[in-house]
Order: sequence, then structure tokens, then C-alpha cells
Amino acid sequence: MRIGEIAAIVGVTTRTVRHYHHQGLLPEPERLANGYRTYTLRHAVVLARVRRLTELGLGLAEVRDVLTDDASRDLQEVLEELDSDLARQEAELAERRQRLRSLLRTESRPTAEGPMSPEPAELFARMAPLAGDSPMAARDREVLALLDSTVPPGDRERLLEAWRGAVEPPDALERAGRAYALLDALADAGPGDPRVAEAARALAACVPPGLLDGAEEGTGAGAGSGAGHGAEGLFLRALYADFAPAQAEAVRLALRLASGDGP
Repeated sequence: MRIGEIAAIVGVTTRTVRHYHHQGLLPEPERLANGYRTYTLRHAVVLARVRRLTELGLGLAEVRDVLTDDASRDLQEVLEELDSDLARQEAELAERRQRLRSLLRTESRPTAEGPMSPEPAELFARMAPLAGDSPMAARDREVLALLDSTVPPGDRERLLEAWRGAVEPPDALERAGRAYALLDALADAGPGDPRVAEAARALAACVPPGLLDGAEEGTGAGAGSGAGHGAEGLFLRALYADFAPAQAEAVRLALRLASGDGP
């Protein structure tokens, strides 16, 4: 058989046959006097086996192991490992699809921060009246979107619960709006500005009682956050770097006040 004939019999391309030769998966056949390769039934059997194994999801290195006479791993072991890997991928895909279905049920329109889980999407809707032209409110939404994507499930639920506690009381939005306005007014101010203390008190008043008890200095942003979570030193430094000096000082002071460590 010529290369085109064996490729057609097995259902692959001639390029694939040459690639398998190059990878050492298919032995090179003898060549006729005119230089053409001549393939035998044995070559077709090996080629068909390589195709079946790759269709199962084995990589070429794993196929080579299976085909090698002195392989340390037999076909049963390789296939069991592949089955476990496919089961893991299947579970991950099911979880992603469930998340997507939840987003499709709750997202009336895309937000600037991107798709979010139902819980933070609901909080976004409650905070919508505060959005307006407030840069600090916009930053709080960005922080909430970031936490939704990066925080481990346990910490994430605690943070969302804290955020709900900050926006659910009857006067919460009014207090948060005042804190946002005071923080926005500090955009061009230095840390010694006399308005820092007032903004810090307004922000601390938005933090639910007991939220920071026993916690390290947390991931607070604007009026809605005030939340702590375990390994946030780097996160908090990055957050402060994005604030004006007076705003960063107000957030630091608010966290101390909310945790009972302030003056």
C-alpha cells in the first residue's frame, strides 16, 4: 500500500501518517526501488490503534508508552488515569454550566464589571441608586466583582453576608451615600486634611457591628465593603495605592474605628 491508501483505509490524512512516523509511533516501512514507501497490513493495524488511542484523549507520549514493548505503564493503567481525568473535567464543566445558567437567570443586562454570580448581582442592584457619578461607589462595585471571582467560597460567603448587612438596613443607602460623598470630596486632599476624620466616621458607621471582631485588617474599600478576609495584606496595599492619600487614610481610620481600635 502507498501512504495515501493506508491513510484512506484508517481514516487519517497523509500528513498525520508522516507525523506519526516523526514521533516514532508508526514504524517506517520499506521503500521500493523508486523510493516510494510500501505499507503492510501490520502498519495499518498499528496506525488504527494509534488513532483509537488518540481519539480516547491520550497524548502522543502516552500512546508511545502503550505501544512500547517494555512500557512501564500498561494500557489498563493509562485508560484508568484518562477516565479519572475525564471525570474531573466533566465535573468542572457541569459546575461552569450551572454558574452560567445562574447568570442567565439573574443578569438583565451586562454590567461594566462583567458577569457576576447571583448574590453580588443582587447587591449591585440594591446599590444602583448610589452609583451615579461617585468614583468611590464605582470602586466599591469593582472590588465586589473582584472578590466574587477570586475569594475562596467560604470567605466569599462571609464577605457577601457582610456586604448585605451593610446595605439592607432601612437607612443604609442614605448612610452609604453620605460616606461615598465625603470620600469623593477627598480625591485631591492630603492625609492631614481635617475632613478625613469625618469621612472615616461615616464609613465606619456603614460597617455591620462585630464584622471585624477577631479579624485581621481587612479588605475594605468604600462604604459598602468594610470587610476583612484572611490573606489580604497585598490586596489592601494595592487598594490603598489606588486611593488618594486622604481617602486611604480615611479607610485605615474607619477600619480601626469599626474594629474598636480607633480613638
